[in-house]
Amino acid sequence: ENEFAEEDTTPQLDYTNPYWCHPPGLTNGEVTCHSPRGRAYRSTLGTRCQMSCDRGYKLLGRHSIMCLANRRWSGTAYCRKLRCHVLPLIYHGRYTCTQGFMVDSRCDFTCDTGYRIEGEHSRTCQHGGSWSGVQPVCSDTDPPKIKCPKSRLKVAEPGKLTATVTWDPPTATDTADKSLNVILVGQEPGTDFKEGLHIIRYKVYDQARNRAACKFIVRVEVRRCPELFPPLHGYITCSSDGNNYGATCEYHCEGGYERKGVSSRVCQFNRSWGGDRAECVLMEIQANVKTAPALLDQFYEKRRLLIVSAPNISDPDYQLQNIMIQKADCGLGLRHVTVIELLGSPPRETGRIKESLLQPQVIEGLRQAFRISRTYFSMVLLDKLGLDRERFIAPMSSDELFSYIDSFMLDEEERERLELHRDFCD
Repeated sequence: ENEFAEEDTTPQLDYTNPYWCHPPGLTNGEVTCHSPRGRAYRSTLGTRCQMSCDRGYKLLGRHSIMCLANRRWSGTAYCRKLRCHVLPLIYHGRYTCTQGFMVDSRCDFTCDTGYRIEGEHSRTCQHGGSWSGVQPVCSDTDPPKIKCPKSRLKVAEPGKLTATVTWDPPTATDTADKSLNVILVGQEPGTDFKEGLHIIRYKVYDQARNRAACKFIVRVEVRRCPELFPPLHGYITCSSDGNNYGATCEYHCEGGYERKGVSSRVCQFNRSWGGDRAECVLMEIQANVKTAPALLDQFYEKRRLLIVSAPNISDPDYQLQNIMIQKADCGLGLRHVTVIELLGSPPRETGRIKESLLQPQVIEGLRQAFRISRTYFSMVLLDKLGLDRERFIAPMSSDELFSYIDSFMLDEEERERLELHRDFCD
């Protein structure tokens, strides 16, 4: 039954036999034949057939065959299903196809979460075996997410104008990237923030340089008390910023005045000053005390003393010095100096502070304590602790006296106060 087996005898040529060659067929294709005997015949001797494949198939072999005398066709043909090449995978995405890589199969592309298709969403395998369009890419277009901590208000610590403010730095998330670089714009947490508003910003970029940012506010409040005014004839010195929570203000009185009331007050959290305000009242000197120490104790740590001694009231040195001291009265007051005069000899000896007279035993006590002679003019300058600091045996001008006191006997604070009031006595 083998149609292709060779027969031993050469057949008689018969142009009328309708099945001289076996009927041609082409799976997934079409055969169009022309016979010398007419259209109805497909396999007579001399018939020529055109071979063509269905859509999606490619012809392998002869496009045209002929029925030969040896009862065979002049060639063979075969329709092979057409395929497109395998589509490459896309980063951060995938595709699914309707019929694999065969003709007319459509492949649809999708991207992983956080990525978006750039280019065509699908490609089709065309009849010629090539894909339509170009391969798309999955791009990271989703920005990261970042959430800042809440804004916060901090009160400055006692005696300070700053507050230490802490917070947990925010963490950022991104659909595409695991590790992200979060950047702080502003002051670091855990550091001292000054009074006022501070804007803290964080920003973050993913690997595709998509950006996200957030911000919050740190506000530092310095709680303050009302301004404290100095007492009449006095002044105040304050720590820190003067009237902020925790600041301490101390009351001081000018020479000739003493403090009545509290020595210092503290600004409290509720914005009010602790204690009541102090006053500076005129220093009352008890001149009629019985002993020199009782007199001196009243000046201890409050006043300096200038003790002027002369043999009598008509002593020319004393008279000259007396004129100069009267002119210098205001300046001596600024420098906290009280003048004590010791004049003459017993039984007509007098001692006085301005108009107040001293007892004879007090005069004698002062002369003994500071070795002050009755026979010649002299002056002794005592500091606030009652120590003998300088002696003069000739009259001194107020400028010379002040120069000595200013250079050797004033502390830093007194010098500053003196500078402020220098014009006071002009």
